[in-house]
Amino acid sequence: MSDHLSMSVPNKPEYVNVIRLTASSIASRVGFDIEEIDDIKIAVAEACTNAIKHGIKNDQENFDVEFYMDCDKMMINIIDKGVGFSLDEIEEPDLINPKEGGLGIFIIKTLMDEVNISSDIGNGTCIKMIKYLGVDI
Repeated sequence: MSDHLSMSVPNKPEYVNVIRLTASSIASRVGFDIEEIDDIKIAVAEACTNAIKHGIKNDQENFDVEFYMDCDKMMINIIDKGVGFSLDEIEEPDLINPKEGGLGIFIIKTLMDEVNISSDIGNGTCIKMIKYLGVDI
């Protein structure tokens, strides 16, 4: 990866838009089109919301956002130091009888080209998302 930008973000919902705007600016610089940028912004917002809602319970702590940019892709890591969870707890959503909530990971996986989630109970979660330039997977 050529360029790297890291942010330590307060664990408060009002900062999600700051991260969305940062992701949008970086994605535009890499060369993504408007549709792809919108996908990236939505995925980033979902991952940040998960970190805030399910990660850290103390709003005085921060979570980290890392952007890696290359000429053909953008990778975004959302890392919280929260409670973590068992990856077996992630359920496939019932799209026929949807319930409120529980779609965040599904949305992220739908919008990004690659998604890798790692979580360690007691030590937090990392959602790694990759979007490739000019690839429609």
